Amino acid sequence: MAGIRKRTGKKSFTAIFIFCFVLLLAGCGSGTGGDVVPQEEMESSEPDEGDIVIGISQVGSESDWRTTNTEAYLNTFTEEKGYYLIFEDGQQKQENQVKALRKFILKGVDYIVLDPIVETGWDAVLKEAKDANIPVIIADRNVLVEDESLYICRVGSDFMQEGRNAGEWLAKNLELRGRENTDINIVTLQGTLGSTAQLGRTLGFAEVMEKHPNWNMLEYQSGDFTQAKAYEVMEYFLDTYDDIDVVISENDNMAFGAIEAIKEARLRLGRNGDIMIISFDAVRDALLLVQKGEIAADFECNPITAPLVEEIIQKLERGEAVEKVQYVEETYFDYKMDIEMLLENRTY
Repeated sequence: MAGIRKRTGKKSFTAIFIFCFVLLLAGCGSGTGGDVVPQEEMESSEPDEGDIVIGISQVGSESDWRTTNTEAYLNTFTEEKGYYLIFEDGQQKQENQVKALRKFILKGVDYIVLDPIVETGWDAVLKEAKDANIPVIIADRNVLVEDESLYICRVGSDFMQEGRNAGEWLAKNLELRGRENTDINIVTLQGTLGSTAQLGRTLGFAEVMEKHPNWNMLEYQSGDFTQAKAYEVMEYFLDTYDDIDVVISENDNMAFGAIEAIKEARLRLGRNGDIMIISFDAVRDALLLVQKGEIAADFECNPITAPLVEEIIQKLERGEAVEKVQYVEETYFDYKMDIEMLLENRTY
């Protein structure tokens, strides 16, 4: 486990700021030749003495789930609770996230929280963070690195299990409808290719699908976790295949795009309609569609990871060990549940 950094106070943080500014004037890069942080990106405020300085590199704002996830971080790591937060939106580009991490390292933050866009390509910058003695927490998605000591732990969802759960739900639903032995034609709207959510959900569902030779996967296409792209892909699916029974949508925003395209094609949605949609994330707007029957089942991906990340940081502050992988609690929702009552007590 990486050691705990000495708290960065106002004086030392100001010194780091001046040093970074001198580097800018000299035109120097980071220790490994990475991009230099532009002067206009430097924060104008400074942390108070004793603040825990945290740099968060977020994927982007591509979905309702991501917006809720970001809001949870902003509401958790507040000035009132003794945190100084530097937040960077990666805008769906890994190079932006690498640049953000190098910015955090130059600033000498106490902790880095990385929600990686894809799993690979992080070894070099995470080694820079380890060499600077900055603990890195991987949130939501995963990273594949040769040396797992480059990060402290990963916090998030078990995406493989989400995919398995979706496949098992479909099998039970088909059995209840007497269709367990009939041919079932399926298409999948995949998320951003190479992301942990995409890989886990695709592979988890595929595990269950192998047990059902009458399930035919017609095609996989990436909708990049966005509604607009999924609408285009769903239009293509409908133009290409005459008999689609099930759409697996690897997030809710893509399900929204698919629903729009299916309705325009004048096809009926729902478990007893022409096409059944199974989705992931379970954001509020999607659960309303479960209530209406337009989404047959939605498998939760809990976006409120910030409290668990804070718990880990506080343990590290006390010098305690933390588990390498920690999952948030999750469930699923379908037509048999009282969605209206569930939403009354749901924060997202």
